[in-house]
Amino acid sequence: MRYLPLFGWGISIYAIVHTVWTGFLSYGFVEGTAPHIAILIILSVIAAIAGSSLHFSTWKDILPYSITWGLCMAVLNTVMSWPFIAWGVFVEPYVWISYCTVIIVPLFFARKVTMTDEVSRWHT
Repeated sequence: MRYLPLFGWGISIYAIVHTVWTGFLSYGFVEGTAPHIAILIILSVIAAIAGSSLHFSTWKDILPYSITWGLCMAVLNTVMSWPFIAWGVFVEPYVWISYCTVIIVPLFFARKVTMTDEVSRWHT
């Protein structure tokens, strides 16, 4: 288990999405479904990049990482939101959809590992 990608991607995913959502708030783009769809698209792209960066050959190898990323997001949501809305952040369905997106999307980015990949991994 590599700990930098395990926790680094979880924190990074949260930080990017939180920053984008803060930008949406700054410009008043928070009403309706459009901002939530935009965030899910951004979240899916980031989760796909995170999943593919692991260079694992099966979804089973990625699953512990993606679950940890989802948990990191939940913990950071709790810590960052607590002073303002306490557990209220977990009432919104899009929050749960975001967690599921972070857990599920990376699983589709397992890649076939070739012998060249294995050799280059050992030489770096």
